[in-house]
Amino acid sequence: MLRRKAYENLLEWKKTKQNETLLIKGARQIGKTFLVRQFGQNEYESFIEINFLKNPDFKAIFEGELTADEIYKRISAHIPSVKLINGSTLIFLDEIQKCSRARTSLKFLAEDNRYDIICSGSLLGLHYGQDDDKEVEEVESIPVGFERQLVMYSMDFREFLWAYGYSDEDIAYLKSFFDERKKIPVDILQKFQAILKEYIVVGGMPEVVNDFVNHKDFTRVQNIQDKILSSYDDDIANHAKGVEKVKVRKCYDSVPRQLARENKKFKYSEVEKGSTSRKYADSVKWLEDSNLIHVCRNVYEPYLPLSANSKENEFKLYYNDTGLLLARYGFQTKLAVLNGTLIGNAKGGIYENLISEMLIKLGYTLHYYKTENSSMEIEFIIEKEGTVIPVEVKAGNADTPSLNSFLEKFHSIYAIKLIDGNLGTSENKLVLPHFMAMFL
Repeated sequence: MLRRKAYENLLEWKKTKQNETLLIKGARQIGKTFLVRQFGQNEYESFIEINFLKNPDFKAIFEGELTADEIYKRISAHIPSVKLINGSTLIFLDEIQKCSRARTSLKFLAEDNRYDIICSGSLLGLHYGQDDDKEVEEVESIPVGFERQLVMYSMDFREFLWAYGYSDEDIAYLKSFFDERKKIPVDILQKFQAILKEYIVVGGMPEVVNDFVNHKDFTRVQNIQDKILSSYDDDIANHAKGVEKVKVRKCYDSVPRQLARENKKFKYSEVEKGSTSRKYADSVKWLEDSNLIHVCRNVYEPYLPLSANSKENEFKLYYNDTGLLLARYGFQTKLAVLNGTLIGNAKGGIYENLISEMLIKLGYTLHYYKTENSSMEIEFIIEKEGTVIPVEVKAGNADTPSLNSFLEKFHSIYAIKLIDGNLGTSENKLVLPHFMAMFL
């Protein structure tokens, strides 16, 4: 059974909530439903699941008066075997974007507080006003103040290691080298470098990871990833409005091509010759809102707050899961990654996508630094401990003239260089193997 870090978030919510429901958001197939089922069955005497996509008839539970008493009466009428145990029942409203009145009712259910309520839905459907699904309606009233929100992503590298069989003690031992700034023994370094390459190829989609740890079959991995990508294409067709359907799909399909370029800044002209932001900006925003891509914006000054210094129309795009990016590139590219034989600009794009994903899952907002009149480019700039830290990503272990120039110009406290090599320090630079980005 796959272990997810978000389980701890659910425990924290259960312990600290006061008249508050929980809404879990995220792209499709990243494990939201499985996690809540596991949590409900482990932590409560009674677990009730209401899925509005599988059982549209359950929408009737939320027709009419939206008092807690009336809703619970209708639940017991629609699900005769249900057990409602005061203080020890979790009700899970899945695919809640299909029932706007259920979302409206959350305020009243939270105020009642007899039973715990968790909701889940795809980000594709939770942006009601932007959704072309005829069954998705605007919510009459968002339960502000009565709803805690949690965004879930696909599995990160730590979770991948758990699935692989590594314990918290094993990971803590690995982290000790990071904490003490000591070189990693070569055999340990090579072992985790090899596992990271598998993570790049497999990615973090739970269905893919679960199948891989059981079968170790990369052909099966590709088949499942292809199925997930097809479902994303279907979601774009079902949810994007009108002419946006084609434009969103074109933007999404162009990301792997643009990441394989030397200059990875997203260009609308690469989506369609001669196109500008006027035609495709809304499509990029749709993909960002759906969590299918992550946006990394350029900053004209690398000072706090980065969001205030970012260039809205100058950005790079990354896939939400590096395994899905590799699936777009195909099996031979995966083989080259695993064998360490991949060369060219695509290799740099793959490792940038990996680090972007790792940073997002640690809670960072993505920014980078590049000026028009200079070759200096820093792949990521992060806000950490009240300062700005440049993070340079090297697919191999090349020199870092851009990072050196950045440190000289902006006098950063220190910088991070991520490489295919061992840990080390040099003046105000911390050099880390790629997999140690999980400790940032």
